[in-house]
Amino acid sequence: MSTTERSRTSARRESLLGDQPGAFASARYVRITPMKARRVVDMVRGLPVDEALTLLQFAPQAASETVYKVLESAVANAETTEGLNRADLVLSVAMVDEGPTMKRWRPRAQGRATRINKRTSHITLAVQPADALDAKPGKNARANKNGRGA
Repeated sequence: MSTTERSRTSARRESLLGDQPGAFASARYVRITPMKARRVVDMVRGLPVDEALTLLQFAPQAASETVYKVLESAVANAETTEGLNRADLVLSVAMVDEGPTMKRWRPRAQGRATRINKRTSHITLAVQPADALDAKPGKNARANKNGRGA
């Protein structure tokens, strides 16, 4: 089903992809800190899908396994629902948001206790065809934010 045949678009898809072709996947309440997950996501943002999957497969970070699974799911969504070719997909949107924090207590000396924060993450990845990214306006908005060239 293409984007022109789509009868109703979710607000989540609209905010991530707009009217461009592509698909997304997300993993919520993942028990890894957002800071550690962002390190992994920053490595693969903007890469072609096959290259990103290879990089994630051999990355030593613990979050790379979860990001790998989410990326595989986004690619599968793009192939089945949008009918896109896997070879020309690029990881366009990759973000890690903070989920709820579980608060635990650890006993310390002299009857005191300190708090242990067990943080969770919401990982969202979106893939788009490479040609759709080239036509997107404002592609280098981050690079030209200061008024300087890239």
